[in-house]
This record gives sequence, C-alpha cells and structure tokens, in this order.
Amino acid sequence: MRRVLLAVLVSLMSASFVACNMGLAYGDPNAIIVAAAEEGWAAMEDSVFTVLGPDVYTLRTERTFRLTHQVPAGENWLRLRKFKEVVLIGGPDDPWLTEPLASLDEGTTYEVPGIVQAEDVWATNQHLTLMLVDTNGDVPAQVYAMVGEVHSTIDERFRQGALQRMFVSGTKENLADSLRTMAGFTLTLPDVYQWVADDSLYIFRNDNPDPAELIRQFSVTWITPIPEPLPVDSLMDWREAVAEESYDYPQVVDRTDLHQRVLALGDMAVTEVRGPWENPPGSWPAAGPFIFWTVACPEQNRLYYLDAWLYAPGKDKWEYILQLETIMRSFRCGSRAD
Repeated sequence: MRRVLLAVLVSLMSASFVACNMGLAYGDPNAIIVAAAEEGWAAMEDSVFTVLGPDVYTLRTERTFRLTHQVPAGENWLRLRKFKEVVLIGGPDDPWLTEPLASLDEGTTYEVPGIVQAEDVWATNQHLTLMLVDTNGDVPAQVYAMVGEVHSTIDERFRQGALQRMFVSGTKENLADSLRTMAGFTLTLPDVYQWVADDSLYIFRNDNPDPAELIRQFSVTWITPIPEPLPVDSLMDWREAVAEESYDYPQVVDRTDLHQRVLALGDMAVTEVRGPWENPPGSWPAAGPFIFWTVACPEQNRLYYLDAWLYAPGKDKWEYILQLETIMRSFRCGSRAD
C-alpha cells in the first residue's frame, strides 16, 4: 500500500514539475497564432483572417484579434506555440498536432474534419483549437466550414476574460445603493473607479495606472421633461457643452464620422451614437472613441444622458470598448434601479 501511495505521489510531483517547467503562456489575450503548413495557406489566408479577426470600430477600424500565421517548424514555431491562444490547422497525422491530440483525455473521440479543444500543452494557461482536416480532400473548403465556429469559441473566451480582468479589483458594492437614493439610477462599476457628483452630473473615472496612458470615464446626467426625439447634432451639442463645463479638458466631436443606432436595454429604448472625440485645437493633443446614449425614463420624466469615453494612445482599444459597453448595459433608472 505504501508503495502504491509513493508511486502516486511521485507521479503527481512529476506532473506538477512538468507543468511548472512549461512556464506561463505569453502574448496578449487578443493575439492569436495560426499554425498551418505553407502549402495551401495562400488559398485560405484571407478567409481565415477575415473570419477570425473581424473589424470593429473604435477610434478607427481595427481588428478584434491580432493574427499571426506561423509555419509549424523552426525556432519561431517553438516560441510562438507557447502563446495563450493558438489555432492549429492540419491532419491528425501532422507532427504539430501529435502532442495536442495526445494530451486529450483518454477515450476522447473526434471527427475529421472537426474541431478539438486542448489546454496547457506547451504552456500553462494556454488554449489550443485544433481544426482537423482530411489532407486528401479540399482543405480550404473544410477550414472555411469550421472557422466561424472557431471564431465564436475564441470570441466568447476573450469576452469572458475581459469581464474577469475588468472586475479583478471587485465591484463597488455600496455604489448602487448610494446612486439609487441620491440620483434615481444605478450603475455597476469595478471598485477601482472613483466618482464625483455635481448637482445632476455624475462622473465615474478610472485612470489607472497613469492618466497619461489610459483613462476610462463615464458621465451620467439628465434633462426634465423628456423632450421630443433630438437630432444627432443636438445630442452632440449637449455632449460638448458638458465636456466644456465639467471635463478636465474640453472635447469636440468629428461629426462627419458618427455611427448611430437604436438599442433595447430591457424594456427601455436607447439611442446610441459612437464616434471619435478630440481635444480642441491649441490644447493638449489627445483623442479617443466615445459611446453616447440617451435613455428615456418616463416614470421619472427624465431623458438620461450617458457618455463613456476612452483615452488609450498606442493601445488596442477593443477590450476597453467591451468594458465601457458592459458598464453602460448595467444602467437602470426609476423602479428598475431597485
């Protein structure tokens, strides 16, 4: 019995040692390594990259994911295969799929063509997506048939990770009660946000680690009574007036590049405007994307204004935009705030 226990202990220690020796996966959460043989890659590159990394509008059009193709051989491959998010394309007998397939739980079955998920093969905290193909068939067609599902899986994983990273500091537990009592609305914010109120204007701001590098800010105010639907120019006049009076620096909006739509927030209708803001000429040269909402709350006879903006020079902005959207979707007013 002692020999059995000792053998089990040694086995567990060996597995732990191997896992520790692998090291943590590296690369940004939105960086994807796509491993596929050089032969045939040209025929599928455009479709794979377009579906896996669709465009999103932030300050400008940018890719949601940064994609890098790597032939699975050589020094570069030994380094890049340790990224957090890796997509492997090939047949079950291709050598770069041998270890990922061997890592699957005993008895796991898979189809060809088909998609298989593996974890922590070459690094810890790593996700591998295997697109298994019949190498004797039309490989680009098989890949194209699967790549949409692969994107959905990776996109959902990224969004969940972004939410976890956003609330790693915790949630401002008492803020909702304070806002409900004082202002008649609520928002759910990470604990790291600071807030101030000036009459009917509430500003919530996260400028960690350094406002010169990153600022996420929200403003909420309202007008009473609810007016007739306002044109976009009037909404932007409203936004610029608040920025002029209450933001650290005034902001002007490029009104030639605005995106407008109507959304549903529960049973409330939301008018959304997105676009770029910038500091006026002659002031500190700064710019970024904004999301502007108006939400009518009839029981309070208020038209709410929510303005979220981002300053993140030189950074990929999509994850921060997801954070802004998450906080805005937590908005509730009137009895909905209870």
